[in-house]
Amino acid sequence: MDVILLERVENLGQMGDVVKVKPGYARNFLLPQKKALRANEANKAVFETQRAELEARNLERKKEAEAAAEKINGRAFVIIRQSSEAGVLYGSVSSRDIAEAASSDGVHLEKAQVRIDKPLKALGVFSVRIVLHPEVDAHVDVNIARSEDEAERQARGENVLAQADEAPEDEDADAAPEFFDEGAGVAVDGEENAEPAEDEAPSA
Repeated sequence: MDVILLERVENLGQMGDVVKVKPGYARNFLLPQKKALRANEANKAVFETQRAELEARNLERKKEAEAAAEKINGRAFVIIRQSSEAGVLYGSVSSRDIAEAASSDGVHLEKAQVRIDKPLKALGVFSVRIVLHPEVDAHVDVNIARSEDEAERQARGENVLAQADEAPEDEDADAAPEFFDEGAGVAVDGEENAEPAEDEAPSA
């Protein structure tokens, strides 16, 4: 299906371009979202008469998006999740989860504005792209951790998993001198099992 774009659409074209798209994409997204018109002679004429107004409206929205981008660019949002010892999440973090985390921190984002290739499934700090306008992006950090304390450590650049994997010192080696005296007998049933000296005479 051929459509006329009413605004820039990523990976598709600029305002005023006539592009060919799949019918389902046009009917389910472009047309209802008023991002495009069917490319027929009547709509082409309508677009040309409204072009100046559309460009002015787009410029206004772009300026608003740029102002919003300055406020949120570089912001960090913490999401607490349970995970395995290897750092693999029990579940995943989706675009919706990120939008909700941002909104709870005072930054209103729509799910559709959060762009991740696939759900996040591990602990760590991830840079996520936020599309505020077809021509304006921002980036935020999503800090996925098992606790607020871990989130703070990750924000400082610490690898919480590496620290958790560090083996403790050999406690048995340290404890040996405390529990075993050289030359002492082995206790059996609470009594010392020490052999008598060869020269010791048996008691009468």
